[in-house]
Amino acid sequence: MVLKTFGWSFAVTALGLVAAVLYGGWAAFGLVAILSVLEISLSFDNAVVNAGILKKMNAFWQKIFLTIGILIAVFGMRLVFPVVIVALSAQLGPIEAVDLALTDKDQYQQYVTDAHPSIAAFGGMFLLMIFLDFIFEDRDIKWLGWLERPLAKLGKVDMLSVCIALIVLLISAITFGANAHQHGGTHADKAETVLLSGIAGLITYMIVGGLSGYFEDKLEEEEEREHEAEEKAAREGKPKSAVLLAGKAAFFMFLYLEVLDASFSFDGVIGAFAITNDIVLMALGLGIGAMYVRSLTVYLVREGTLDDYVYLEHGAHYAIGALAMVLLVTIQYEINEFITGSIGVLLIGASFWSSVRRNRAIAAAEGKAGSDEKTEISSGV
Repeated sequence: MVLKTFGWSFAVTALGLVAAVLYGGWAAFGLVAILSVLEISLSFDNAVVNAGILKKMNAFWQKIFLTIGILIAVFGMRLVFPVVIVALSAQLGPIEAVDLALTDKDQYQQYVTDAHPSIAAFGGMFLLMIFLDFIFEDRDIKWLGWLERPLAKLGKVDMLSVCIALIVLLISAITFGANAHQHGGTHADKAETVLLSGIAGLITYMIVGGLSGYFEDKLEEEEEREHEAEEKAAREGKPKSAVLLAGKAAFFMFLYLEVLDASFSFDGVIGAFAITNDIVLMALGLGIGAMYVRSLTVYLVREGTLDDYVYLEHGAHYAIGALAMVLLVTIQYEINEFITGSIGVLLIGASFWSSVRRNRAIAAAEGKAGSDEKTEISSGV
């Protein structure tokens, strides 16, 4: 199972490390290895959240996620995205931006760093909306009940998530955006840029997430009607029909997953510049890490890990909320990538341990109930 799920990741790792040695020697090998670990540590919560969505999709779309999806993640976000950012911020053509990335790496890094406020605002707002919609939803299983129960009651207020997100964005633009960090340790007033980018992130979430949720609901309704039709066809001896809406619903969930992955990759791409400004090494290292995140997502789905450890999804969403706030803070202040990655790991680790304790308590209760039942039977009661 492990080799089947992670086989492509192992192969990509080997090819990526060999390419690094051929490109820049053993020093490049070490940088690519470090970048791979950085990406995995920063995106582990991404894998958990992705798994919660991917488990609703069939095997075909899971394969699409691992093939076409990984091409988008590696080449789109880890290679093309930084070049596009430079092209837009410096008002350069695509070819000029690529040439700059390959020939003048310091200038390339400067452009990407200067564009960080807009990137952080967009990604921060998108991730913040994911977190807010999660904690305001009334769920049967609660991890931090003392916090989640009152928040679920507040969640009955229409558009509460959007209102809170806009308030956070406004405060961030006025405080962090007015003194945004730039290349060389300087600061500039980017309040308007932060505000516009944050609104763009919010709109993107509402459009993609809304379409995904709409078609998912339509799929559930269609499946209920299909189930009734199958039962009727079985009684009348007629052939069964197919659920035609599944492809459309799965497509929009796939699109939502890709936008979600893009938002998670922002901090990894920006953080990679603290290690190297070579775009080739960045693409190799972050691409390897992204491949493991993809494989881990599928592994969690196929093993049913989220069903066995029910608080993992909670921990991942709390990590998303923390990452969203970290991204907004980095508009003005530099935060070490180790801190960012550690927050997510600690929250997910805590939720995993809570899940283990819950499973042990349930097993102990069932064992005690079974023992009491045997005692009653043996005593003739």
